[in-house]
Amino acid sequence: MVDFGRVQKELQECSRDMEASGIKIAPVSDNLVHLSGTIPGPIGTPYEGGTFHLDIKLPDGYPFEPPKMHFVTKVWHPNISSQSGAICLDILKDQWSPALTLKTALLSVQALLSAPEPDDPQDAVVAQQYLRDYQTFKGTARYWTENFAKTSSLGVEEKVQKLMEMGFPESLVRSALEAVGGDENMALEKLCSS
Repeated sequence: MVDFGRVQKELQECSRDMEASGIKIAPVSDNLVHLSGTIPGPIGTPYEGGTFHLDIKLPDGYPFEPPKMHFVTKVWHPNISSQSGAICLDILKDQWSPALTLKTALLSVQALLSAPEPDDPQDAVVAQQYLRDYQTFKGTARYWTENFAKTSSLGVEEKVQKLMEMGFPESLVRSALEAVGGDENMALEKLCSS
């Protein structure tokens, strides 16, 4: 059974340090087993300036079992699946300890953004690019950060409006944007090719 008292305490501690760390955790539902986490992209990395959202589910055995986390925000990184957002990080698997908290887990994920482990990849394609052509990797990671992790980019409604002005029907525009994670250019390509 999840220790809800502990989860409450962890959420309070995290919100107290939010100014300093930039890390946020909030319940998605009333039952505290489904949470949403936010980490800022580390400074000096291609992820700088981005805000990354993670989905967190607590197993019944928490804190004796690790939380299940994956990125909701698309991210280009050797240890994070560009498709599913799955994270390859030892403390989220066999190196978890009940002494760790949700905040330390998110700090570890943030540290992973700064220090990829391409030899133990979650996404082989990204890892190969990281190892063989670091400049292209950096450019792609920065591009994904700009497109998916920047909150200042155009809102969904503005994108829908813009694409509808080009003559596409609203329902198609919305489904195209949804299919490509809100990337306006990719949505336009999809609309033009359908």
